[in-house]
Amino acid sequence: MAEEKINLPTDAFEPLPKDEAQDNENIAGPSLSFAQNVWIRFKQRKAAMISAIIVIVMIIVAFGSTPFINNATLVKSHPQYANLPAKVPGMSAVNGLNGKIKQNGKWVDAYAQNNVPKDKYFIAGTDYLGRSLGQRIIYGTKISLIVALVAAFFDLTIGVIYGIVSGWKGGGVDNVMQRIIEIISSVPNLIIVVLMLVIFKPGIKTIILAIAISSWTTMARQVRAETLSLKNEEYVLAARSLGESSWKIAWKHLVPNLSSIIIIQTMYTIPTAIFFEAFLSFIGIGISAPQTSLGVLLNEGQKNFQFLPYQMWYPAIVLCILMIAFNLLGDGLRDAFDPRGQR
Repeated sequence: MAEEKINLPTDAFEPLPKDEAQDNENIAGPSLSFAQNVWIRFKQRKAAMISAIIVIVMIIVAFGSTPFINNATLVKSHPQYANLPAKVPGMSAVNGLNGKIKQNGKWVDAYAQNNVPKDKYFIAGTDYLGRSLGQRIIYGTKISLIVALVAAFFDLTIGVIYGIVSGWKGGGVDNVMQRIIEIISSVPNLIIVVLMLVIFKPGIKTIILAIAISSWTTMARQVRAETLSLKNEEYVLAARSLGESSWKIAWKHLVPNLSSIIIIQTMYTIPTAIFFEAFLSFIGIGISAPQTSLGVLLNEGQKNFQFLPYQMWYPAIVLCILMIAFNLLGDGLRDAFDPRGQR
């Protein structure tokens, strides 16, 4: 069959006016900087935003309570208040938060048994020496955050500088510096702490020294790998041809382009350092009683876990929240800085 011809009028198609055609081809959008793009992508990750808020609140509570909670008040014992459960005002109907404890299958008012004044209460209960568990958890969180900040400091100083120098120099210098990192990484952190104990007493100084020796190696390796690729970029070669010094190039060109890796790796270093301190204190070679940290509280709480589980549960919950928050925050920053890695 022959194809039918459709006759259209000559004015069926008319060109659009110039102003309308121009608008259809334009791609309108706000001009955003790199930092603004990162912030927009970060805000879209609700878990990361919530984690950031939790971390900020914990930091404010831990360091803001310093004038009211100190080591002297934490080590002072009050035997008359020993092993009291949590008592929260306004929660009289909730067992476990109203000052009652289960004994022989019955809920008993522990505060009345110990003749505790009615206006006296402990939101997280007390330990076996009558010390406020809530205050000790807050102080222990502060110790964990101090260790985390120290680990981040060494990452941002030794790790970044070492990685940039190794990647920038290359050749024999790079080989020697990488062999040094391999030697340090081959020694477990636990052995380093044990060796530190031969010279120093157990405490936060020993943990900080162990972190200073070995915590920065991962950061150095990642920065070095990225520096090896960045130093051959055109803008770096142009800066070198203009006679800029190596340190100026590193500060003006390398560090800004390494910022995403540096920030992300720092956020992953922090929970590792927190767990490292808690583990050392838990096994008795970190911070030791009567001083406190989350690891010390876990060690003390597990001794009475069968009868007074709250003494271990509360510090364990705080430690888990702290580590999960930093990990989720690190994941959010990773996706915000590098959207190509999203699935």
